Amino acid sequence: MQEWQATADDGRQAELSLPGVPPLFAGSETVEYRTVLSDPRDPADDVAVLTLSGLYARAEVTVEGRLDGNGPVEHDVYFRPLQVPFVPDTGTEVCVTCHAPADRFGGAHDTALFPDEETVPGVWWELSLETGPLPYLETVAVQPESGADGPVLRVRVSVLTGRARSERLTLSVRPEGQSRGGGAMERIRVETDGPGRTSVEHTLELHDPAPWWPRGFGRQNRHVLRVRLGEHSRTVTFGIRDVTRENGSLRINGESVPVRGVNLLDGTPKDIERAVDTNANLVRAHAHVPPVELYEACDEAGVLVWQDLPLSGPGAFDIGRGRRLVEALAGHTAGHPSVAVYAAHDDPVTVTERLGDGLLDRLRLRWRAWRADYDPGPAAKLAAALPGPAFPAVGGPGLCCDAASYYPGWRYGTAGDIEGLLDRYPAEVVAEYGAVAPGPAEETATTNGTGGGVTADTDSGTTVGGDTRARADDPDTARTAQAGLLKTVTESLRRERVGAVAFCLRDAGGPEFGVYTRDGEPKLARDSLKQALSPVQAFLTDPSHGESNLLVLNDTAQAVTGTVRWRAGDAGGSLDVSVEDGERWSGGPVTIPATTGAVELELVGETVHAENSYEL
Repeated sequence: MQEWQATADDGRQAELSLPGVPPLFAGSETVEYRTVLSDPRDPADDVAVLTLSGLYARAEVTVEGRLDGNGPVEHDVYFRPLQVPFVPDTGTEVCVTCHAPADRFGGAHDTALFPDEETVPGVWWELSLETGPLPYLETVAVQPESGADGPVLRVRVSVLTGRARSERLTLSVRPEGQSRGGGAMERIRVETDGPGRTSVEHTLELHDPAPWWPRGFGRQNRHVLRVRLGEHSRTVTFGIRDVTRENGSLRINGESVPVRGVNLLDGTPKDIERAVDTNANLVRAHAHVPPVELYEACDEAGVLVWQDLPLSGPGAFDIGRGRRLVEALAGHTAGHPSVAVYAAHDDPVTVTERLGDGLLDRLRLRWRAWRADYDPGPAAKLAAALPGPAFPAVGGPGLCCDAASYYPGWRYGTAGDIEGLLDRYPAEVVAEYGAVAPGPAEETATTNGTGGGVTADTDSGTTVGGDTRARADDPDTARTAQAGLLKTVTESLRRERVGAVAFCLRDAGGPEFGVYTRDGEPKLARDSLKQALSPVQAFLTDPSHGESNLLVLNDTAQAVTGTVRWRAGDAGGSLDVSVEDGERWSGGPVTIPATTGAVELELVGETVHAENSYEL
């Protein structure tokens, strides 16, 4: 918005623009930002409203001439915008003091997944200034719900006034763009008894609204609520859909949608295009809450969102604080039909905490050794309060989590151990799996001083699996290993009807688990993950020499017919395939000669063409 004077807790100072993360203050626990605003009002305006979004992680904001009270405003929910109305003077002093997390709710940004220069306390997302006459329509929030006689829309409106008065609000709903569905319009009164902020709530009955569908299952129908106060109006776009959880899938509007996803660390709308390009139908906001623009991109693209609370790592946490965050998160996500599932606690017990951090400890590891002293009760209470289907925790082996964090081939064992791991520790969905690899040398800067940007011992675990050992002096091996691991684990999960959410889509400045570099350049693993996540795909059930059946999965809403062609050296053949929507087909066996080093599969039909390959 303009230049601010920033002062860190160690005395460092700089002039800078907001919003943004000032890396020069890396490691600071507190940073104070000051500026003086000139009067921005037009002659007909009475009030100005300062909006700050992404106040990480907690803040005090002081603005002279506040309309809604006196003194500093305290704010401790970074993903909820803070709005401060004030009556400007010729020069209005503004002071924003931001603090690093003081509790367990800093989320992924308070872990080693992000370097210090990426987590400086500040105004990360948006800083804007609006002006207008009083009464002023400040905010509109919506919550679609199922009513006794059909869907309804709960509306909450905030109005600023300079004196006691009675005003009329007009609320109207219409389909957005090419969406279908009936409209609605009602008028309500808002009564105020003095200057300041007044909120009013109302419930609108929705007449036959068209539902929102994930991509490949129907249209992304949405609706627009317009609220008018005099000549001033605001609009909110929302969608209607029903979602429940079932084994390895989500049921959207009664249709089963298998989970094929990727984790996001600092996602942007451009990342949703990347996620679609990998054939993902879901993105998990990993232990953080993203800006609203990301939800909007998912609403439009038909990509489902798995939303975590910003709670990560072992240790006790304040349940009361967690419930306040749950309430804020419910409001933050309410109008976005793409937000389909939630989780309360990420990685509540680490492998290092249970098994020691030495390489010998890890090499001696046995699957049956995993038994954790973990109390799931607090996370379960938060999950029960979340506004949709929710997992209490995403955790590793031995925690009995329906949403698992399993890293075979990176933290332990080999990638092929995923099936044995699931046999001993079943899960409904594997919400994290993967391995570190740098991008191409000419595209990726060194992350941790190892030359190739790869570390063999990170906060996410020590590499012990021979098939994915990532050495800093051999980045090509690391890239190949990451690609092979993601292919092996993803295919195994899909064959076992277990939801798959790979870690992660794009590097975020810490350990390089992404299939894209931080700058958005694809790594070798992008293509292997894209192949493994193809909604219609042919697999070998046992990708090795000897006999193996062929398996065709159809995650779409249409039946598929075609032919599977296979080639292994001089051997090969074809089989006819017919797979109903949401079903699978198995045929064979085929015989893979011991002398061949690769197998190629091709599925061709009138509506489908998919390729797959295996290096043996």
